[in-house]
Amino acid sequence: MAKYQEQELRIYNSLSGKKEKFIPINEGHVGMYVCGPTVYSNVHLGNCRTFMSFDMIFRYLKHLDYKVRYVRNITDAGHLEDDADEGEDKIAKKARLEQIEPMEVVQRYTVDFHNILQKFNFLPPSIEPTATGHIIEQIEIIKEILENGYAYEINGSVYFDVVKFNETHEYGKLSGRKLEDMISNTRELTAQDEKRNPQDFALWKKAEPQHIMRWPSPWGDGFPGWHLECTAMSTKYLGETFDIHGGGMDLKFPHHECEIAQSEASHGNSPVKYWLHANMLTMNGKKMAKSTGNNILPNEIFSGENDILSKPFAPSVVRFFMMQAHYTSILDLSNEALLASEKGYHRLMDALSLIDGLTSSNTSGIDMPAWRQKCYDAMNDDFNTPVLIAVLFEGVKFINLIKEGKAQVSETDLKILSETMNQFVFDVLGLESTTQLTASSDKLGGVVALLIQLRNEARANKDFATSDKIRDELADMGIQLMDGKEGTTFSIT
Repeated sequence: MAKYQEQELRIYNSLSGKKEKFIPINEGHVGMYVCGPTVYSNVHLGNCRTFMSFDMIFRYLKHLDYKVRYVRNITDAGHLEDDADEGEDKIAKKARLEQIEPMEVVQRYTVDFHNILQKFNFLPPSIEPTATGHIIEQIEIIKEILENGYAYEINGSVYFDVVKFNETHEYGKLSGRKLEDMISNTRELTAQDEKRNPQDFALWKKAEPQHIMRWPSPWGDGFPGWHLECTAMSTKYLGETFDIHGGGMDLKFPHHECEIAQSEASHGNSPVKYWLHANMLTMNGKKMAKSTGNNILPNEIFSGENDILSKPFAPSVVRFFMMQAHYTSILDLSNEALLASEKGYHRLMDALSLIDGLTSSNTSGIDMPAWRQKCYDAMNDDFNTPVLIAVLFEGVKFINLIKEGKAQVSETDLKILSETMNQFVFDVLGLESTTQLTASSDKLGGVVALLIQLRNEARANKDFATSDKIRDELADMGIQLMDGKEGTTFSIT
């Protein structure tokens, strides 16, 4: 029996505003689409958090034995600055500033995106389509929307008619906005505006002579609107209606709202059964932004080359930090939070390293199947990773008690303990045992062993000042020396 038949997963649906039992359209199969990056700069840490949330969701769905088709796009056509219908294409602007081809910009930052996600131990999506690879599909959808009367062409550009659409559909149902309120709160159109209404959005924009990225179309040379690519690619690979659409909360309006409108206007179906939105990442209590300097790139965290954090932090430590908050909650990054997460991460890894050496008994001091179900209960409650981590640390406590001879575990329960810890820590949360920062590292172990030897020699020579200095400075670096009958050992705190 598949695990999903034994577990009841409930997820928060942004469309209904409540948790719902997850029932995929086709039993045993899940189609999931997540809005990917616009590759004109290094991937933002806040974006990494969003993608990490859906990587965790992808992992858990696979763990439940669903066959998952996960589509995450690459926006390589560059939507306009401020995500508006006017202005300069973000990728083209970068290409102009650096005097290179737009596709050089795309290639450079796509490689950076993949490298960062690999360091964070992301699973690759099933399909990673690009916007420029689906221009034909986007043009076909525009034709359908025009034929159905929900768009209009003017001067080589095509706009979606939001007011006409809203006569027979509900524009704003995902974000909870009313078109009447939006209209009353926007400026009047000027004579230079092509759009009939301020709320209308571009499906196709005529390319001005200076615009680098352009394609031929029935309306002349131009480029697709930003919202259109996701409708085209999700429809092509997942069908007109699919199970899960994910992205950051900042995409709920207008991007996801426009996706719904485009799908309903072209083929008449609401495109998504469950809409999921991940929340933002702040730093030191403030919004992360390059303009204010309150910003840090993933590689700057890993290398320690920044003026914000006191030391480097491994990718798995950062991932563990992010998993300690629910994906729908705002998460604040700080030096203190990362230091605390690093300690918790090492406690978890130290406990996992002890499991294989534990000795089983005839009886158990814990109801292991009930504890395992608590892990599932946490994840079944809208992927509640902070509660899961709390349950896993109950397992850590039990492992340490067994190791110290203060608790017993049967052979069957020890197997459940080992399998459950490994499955949820590594397969679901996606953590890795980072050898360069854990006690199992050969290099670190060798260096600390040498310092322990020097300390022992100092103690033998009654040079207690040197002995204490070695101990204290290692402690300052988070390496705790422990003197016992069998010699001196160490742990990372």
